[in-house]
Amino acid sequence: MLSLDLHTHTRFFHGFPGRPTPYDPVGARLLGAMARWRGLDGVALTNHDYYEPFDTGSTVSLSGIEVTTTLGHVLVVGPDPPRVTRAGELTPGEVVDAAHDHSCAAILAHPYRNSTVRDSDAEVDAIEVNGKHPRTREWVEHLAADRDLPLVGGSDAHYPFEVGRAYTRVDADDPSPESVVAAIRDGRVEPVVRTSGADRLFRRTYRRIHAGKRQLQTPEWADGTPGVGAPPGREE
Repeated sequence: MLSLDLHTHTRFFHGFPGRPTPYDPVGARLLGAMARWRGLDGVALTNHDYYEPFDTGSTVSLSGIEVTTTLGHVLVVGPDPPRVTRAGELTPGEVVDAAHDHSCAAILAHPYRNSTVRDSDAEVDAIEVNGKHPRTREWVEHLAADRDLPLVGGSDAHYPFEVGRAYTRVDADDPSPESVVAAIRDGRVEPVVRTSGADRLFRRTYRRIHAGKRQLQTPEWADGTPGVGAPPGREE
């Protein structure tokens, strides 16, 4: 059984889209060090709209990219993800097709934050319980059950200390990216969310930030109220 954080970033902010910076290799090593300190076997580096194979020093080296589709974000993880994508250019279905063409798994990221990918017919392989907003886990579980898809966990870390606040237990045959992808597709995965005081504090902070940006949504069946803000692909 492997413990992997399937959603991390090597830089603090979203600047310099589509290309690496001199800090990225340092960030990758710091992510790997925090993963080891927290008892994880590895992390997937899923920078926004570009992939670069940085060394994390972890037992499991899993490459990835977080693609900004026309309707929100999709994680692509595996042995050979696409190297560069243009934000807002590809549909969720096109990203899933590209992921599968590259022997990778496609994961719907933070489905209730700045996203309507959940409403598309893209055949993703799993849905994420996001470490910044685990309060939505019940909603995500409902969505996954409705679509008969497995759940994974990812911290969505932009700072090294955030690694592992949510992660995935993966029942893989071996630590290779191919085995991890197979386990995700087969549903041999389980999300885990940490609930320390520090984790709860930072989650409240992120909730305020994302609410201020009008990026949070609520499913209509949950309380009958609309979400906050207009997600990608929808008019206000």
